[in-house]
Amino acid sequence: MLELRKSGDRGYADHGWLQSWHSFSFADYHDPAHMGFGALRVINEDRIAAGKGFGTHPHRDMEIVTYVLEGNVAHRDSMGNGTTIQPGDVQRMSAGRGVLHSEFNPRSDLATHMLQIWILPDRKGVEPGYEQIHVDDAEKRGRLRLVADADGSEGAVRLHSSTRLHAGLFDGEEWDELPLAPQRLGYVYLARGSLHVNGVALGTGDALKLQDEALIRLAHGQQAEVLVFDLPR
Repeated sequence: MLELRKSGDRGYADHGWLQSWHSFSFADYHDPAHMGFGALRVINEDRIAAGKGFGTHPHRDMEIVTYVLEGNVAHRDSMGNGTTIQPGDVQRMSAGRGVLHSEFNPRSDLATHMLQIWILPDRKGVEPGYEQIHVDDAEKRGRLRLVADADGSEGAVRLHSSTRLHAGLFDGEEWDELPLAPQRLGYVYLARGSLHVNGVALGTGDALKLQDEALIRLAHGQQAEVLVFDLPR
């Protein structure tokens, strides 16, 4: 079963310094038909104005992945981490039994364009943790590169979840396939460009849910940057 979620159907909030598009119910946007998908709870596409950001705030019992498309994010947290996240980086913060953090656009000349992803953990109350990697474009070119999973395979960040997250760049004749095991769900989010997924055309900000499918096939990309989730039900 394939279900297309168009970019224009997402929730939207304009806070002046922040423009945010919500693929699933979040904050003041509530849609009972889109409360999450398997272990995937949130994908927010955020554009943060230069010099602005999220002040210190708490999280608990959530795996939070940040993926920057343009600009930078300065991260600070109660675990003592202070880092800058840039395009190509994948950051994972396990909120576990409780953590405080802030996210800020340190640039004075450029808005930050980023995705924030929340994944439900397999268990609650874990020790909070932080991890960040950099994945060069060459590693994602014409293929799905694993960037997050439970085991840290292929240098991926580790999740307290059986979710497996891949990132890829596709253009022209480039293509790839990802098998889906029985009882697993697939979710494809197109961050930019255009792409065909199992024969369905996606544009920037579109997503495709896959249930009871044996594989995910990506082809016919045009400057496409894509995230592909292999999810527990």
